[in-house]
Amino acid sequence: TVYGTRETRACRVLWMLEELGVPYQHVKTDFASGDTRTPEFLRINPNGHVPALVDGELRLFESMAINLYLAERYGVGRLFPESLEDRARAVQWSFWVMTECEAHLFAVLFARGGSQFAKWREWTESAEFKETHPGHVPPDAKAARAALEGPLRVLDLALADREHLLGGGFSVADLNVAS
Repeated sequence: TVYGTRETRACRVLWMLEELGVPYQHVKTDFASGDTRTPEFLRINPNGHVPALVDGELRLFESMAINLYLAERYGVGRLFPESLEDRARAVQWSFWVMTECEAHLFAVLFARGGSQFAKWREWTESAEFKETHPGHVPPDAKAARAALEGPLRVLDLALADREHLLGGGFSVADLNVAS
């Protein structure tokens, strides 16, 4: 069971499940409506964020952790690499995109606007958000765009002579970076 909406990081988990062909239930859980702050949801993810995954007895949060788990559990030899070295590189690229790209990319996308970001902007302007995120400063889109140039050069170099990050076909590394 995946909790979240397609307009959030849950999209990468839903994409992974589709790639794997694993049957799943999608429980639309909207952070802006308060769904993520109910006692029931907080038992799944005490952080009160989406996505979250329940797979049997396992409760897991953080989209990259979820995707790495799903790939290893259901996609060894297909989306999850067999070699230790390629598994390490899959983790590397997953961390890389989160630390080097995601915040800057979101800043650029939020500045662009669009209905998919309206709820997020509304949420970040709420009293509850300001209470739980003191000192939050809205991102500067121009600076974020400039900050993306270096990491995207790294990605371009990694893909200069091949189609996929690990070289052996589409994998969890590609999906996590692309999402």
